[in-house]
Amino acid sequence: MAVEASESVLDHPAVDTEGRELLTELVSIPSVSGNETEAAEALAAFFERHDREVWIDDIGNVRAPGDDTILLTSHIDTVPGDIPVEIKDGEEGPELWGRGSVDATGPLAAMAIAAVETGASFVGVVGEESTSRGAWHLIENREAPEAIINGEPSGWDGITLGYRGLLEGTYVATSESGHTSRPDPNAIQHAMSWWERVEDVFEPDEWIPVFEQVTTKPVEFEGGISVDGLSMESTMEFQLRVPPERTPEEVRELSDAELETGTVNWTEFIPAVMTSPRSEVARLFRVAIREQGGDPRLLRKTGTADMNIYADEWGCPIVSYGPGDSNLDHTPHEHLSLAEFDHSIDVLIEVCEQLGVETGDSKHSEPTE
Repeated sequence: MAVEASESVLDHPAVDTEGRELLTELVSIPSVSGNETEAAEALAAFFERHDREVWIDDIGNVRAPGDDTILLTSHIDTVPGDIPVEIKDGEEGPELWGRGSVDATGPLAAMAIAAVETGASFVGVVGEESTSRGAWHLIENREAPEAIINGEPSGWDGITLGYRGLLEGTYVATSESGHTSRPDPNAIQHAMSWWERVEDVFEPDEWIPVFEQVTTKPVEFEGGISVDGLSMESTMEFQLRVPPERTPEEVRELSDAELETGTVNWTEFIPAVMTSPRSEVARLFRVAIREQGGDPRLLRKTGTADMNIYADEWGCPIVSYGPGDSNLDHTPHEHLSLAEFDHSIDVLIEVCEQLGVETGDSKHSEPTE
């Protein structure tokens, strides 16, 4: 089905540039986290056609080293969801519909084009929508670049400077089985009670922006009688988003303080990131956006991205940028304006050139594995 969709959409008159062709091809290839191989191979083939050194590393990342003045990186994987790949007429011209068109195949394809045009280093990473395994592998297997542009949808005229951090954990409780008429709380009630107390600790304040608050979200729950019938069990997976003003350690301690029954295993621990709008990279983005006729917007996002990991581990200047409306992330309505996609490529090329990226300059390139 993916091949048929790709062939028909690639023949559309709106697919009239190399960038649009690459974008459409990649969106037409299913690339849910854990199944990125086909999309990675198509992306690597694009760099090979342009005589760029490229390889797919041990974990599945597409690595195309170049001038490490700037590293252009985005993720290959998407969340699940079958959205027919097609081009529709929109208010600002043709739009490409399909899973990943916004998050983050649009930014990924724009960066691939900009990397080929300028000689900048490029990496397409896997697993961002799950464990960020591609980003962690990158941290462990290459030196830090001088600066990073992380590909996520911000709109072609927007720059994302901040993301909240993430705490993930699993709550587990057990209790003796008994008749449901008994007043003693069971394991399911213990889980519910603990979670209610955690929500009370971080109660939302309508007068404070969401970015500046801790938000709580259960994401999976299982509970009931054990297999042997002798106990009641409950297991809850949950997430806490952490603003830059609070540390993950502080949020974890406050949550643990509400624990009366059961145990919590904390499984993910990613600090928030908030970069300066006065950095040279951010300044050059503002200039490039204005040159394209846009009014630059500075954004803070309530989620978490690979940008958090790079900022914490490498500490180099970084922003997130890419075409697309992030309100469409993970929704059944995910689509990208092709005109916006084109604008984002021009902005990326201008920023790379102003940073001094030189085609063929490999003095800071990463070594081939």
